[in-house]
Amino acid sequence: MAITDLKREGDVFLLTMRGGENRFNPSFIGEVNRALDEVERSTGPAALVSVGGEEKFYSNGLDLGWLMGEGIKEWKNFIPEVLKFLGRVMAFPVPTVAAINGHAFAAGAMLALAHDYRVMRADRGFFCLPEVDIKIPLAPGMRALIQSRLSPTVFRDVILTGKRIGGVEDKELAIVDEAVPADQVLPQAVARAAGLANKDRRIYGNLKRGMYREALALLESGEADFSFMEQ
Repeated sequence: MAITDLKREGDVFLLTMRGGENRFNPSFIGEVNRALDEVERSTGPAALVSVGGEEKFYSNGLDLGWLMGEGIKEWKNFIPEVLKFLGRVMAFPVPTVAAINGHAFAAGAMLALAHDYRVMRADRGFFCLPEVDIKIPLAPGMRALIQSRLSPTVFRDVILTGKRIGGVEDKELAIVDEAVPADQVLPQAVARAAGLANKDRRIYGNLKRGMYREALALLESGEADFSFMEQ
């Protein structure tokens, strides 16, 4: 079964992530990148919406089961690829909206933040950056991505507490743009994306690269701290 499903509905490309918890491993990153390639090859007005294929999950981030097992020797190769992937989404040259239909944890939360806009369900699911509790440091690009999206106090609190934050509070903290009933998450995300789909791709991408220049430079460098693995 494919990990991703990409469909076009009018001017909006709908990317459904069907990997269960949608944890990041080489197969997942590879399939999402191929879907992004297809969107970039398209012509005419376009926008992109990503959503989890299961009601409970948007994405739970790194596939730690794989990284601690079969991929134990792949940290130094794979994490830079994750950073470049997040940078690609952040700089993507068409409007992007994350339809957060369930949990968005760790790198999955960063994936949501890499989108231009975020619509989250109000009743279930948490946004969480748990690195302080799982004892994994943030790469410089990850910190810069998060910091570019959140206010200084919210940035401090989500990083240093590892708190799980529900949709309503996420809206209050401006982590997401909308918190709506579950059956409205995808329609609202698609409507928001469709309203921006006619933006010129060249200038849209250029503006984003200017707005997020520092974060993108760090993400695209692939720089990461692996000293925690030696302790």
